[in-house]
Order: sequence, then structure tokens, then C-alpha cells
Amino acid sequence: MKIILSLIIYILFLTGCNSNTSSEDIGNYSTKSLAINKGEDNNVEKKEAVEEPLSAFSTKVSQDDPDRQNNITITCNSLNGTIVKAGETFSFCNTLGPAKPEDGYKKADTFDSNGNTIQAYGGGKCQVSSTLYNAVLAGDGLTVVERNAHSGPVYYVPKDKDACVSYGSCDFKFRNDNNFDIKMYFSNTPDSIDISIVKILS
Repeated sequence: MKIILSLIIYILFLTGCNSNTSSEDIGNYSTKSLAINKGEDNNVEKKEAVEEPLSAFSTKVSQDDPDRQNNITITCNSLNGTIVKAGETFSFCNTLGPAKPEDGYKKADTFDSNGNTIQAYGGGKCQVSSTLYNAVLAGDGLTVVERNAHSGPVYYVPKDKDACVSYGSCDFKFRNDNNFDIKMYFSNTPDSIDISIVKILS
């Protein structure tokens, strides 16, 4: 009887010692599983937005005035990539801000209220706004909210196709009446200003 009891105890002891899963192992397994699951979540690819052309317009730039070219470059760089959400109104002046010399703007030809040519910081911005105006006119679902003509003739667009801008005075605004956001691309060379508007489709 003692021998049988001793055998039973010995067998139970061996069974406990040979167990391959301890509470510590269980904890480690759970942690590893969480780490694997987290890694799998990180590998899920996010769907990128698709861009489709909506409209575009270009204007020729005079190479006679390097300061005017400088102002056009600053303006295009500042506005490039601007997104206008569905239902929102874009303001050229509020988005760009005033033309200040500390931001790199230089004096170039522009018009005063009487149509006289004067030198002012930011001269040349109006060609960018006029180019954008024509791109907006060519795009479906874009509604012009504010547009002002220059006090004198401009060479880069036909009559009544210009859009004067002057911070605190006159602005160019349009509303995106589409059910999708739009994005505007501005670029320029010594010869031209090129603006394209694209749909952002998810």
C-alpha cells in the first residue's frame, strides 16, 4: 500500500514538473499576441485621395520687370496647394495676406484708383488673381462671389476677364459649390503663370 501511494505521488510530481506552460509563459504569449495584432493593424494600407482635373488657365508674363516677376513667384508659392472644401468660399486676399517687404515683396507697377500707373509693394499679384479668375470660370461648380476690374487696361487677359486684388480694398472670392473638395496648383516661369484646379475624390 505504501509503495502504491509513493508511486502515485511520484507520478503527480513528475507531471507537475514536466508542464511546459507556466503563468509567466501565458503572460508572455498574451503580450506577443497583442504585439502581432498591433503590427498587423499598422500594415493596413490607407486609401489615398484621387485627384482629377477640373480646370486650368495660363497667362503670359512680361520679362521686362524682375521685381514684378519676384512678386508673382512669392504669390504663386504662397497659394500653391490651397484646398477649398465643398461649400467653402476662397478669399484671395485673406489667404495671401498683405504684400509686405519683410516677406520679400518688392515695388512694381500697379494701378491707383484713377488708373494711373504707380509703384507699390506686390505689383504683379493681380496677374495671379486674374489667371485664377479665368481658371475658376472654366471650372464646373465654382461660383464667383467677388470680382473687381482694374482701373486701367491690363495686357495679360481680355477685357472684363481681369480680377483686381488689393488687401483691405478689393478682393477676388469664389465658392466651391461642388460636393467634393478642390485643390489649386500655382506655378510660374519667366514666361507664364499656370494655374490648375483639381477635384479631390476619396
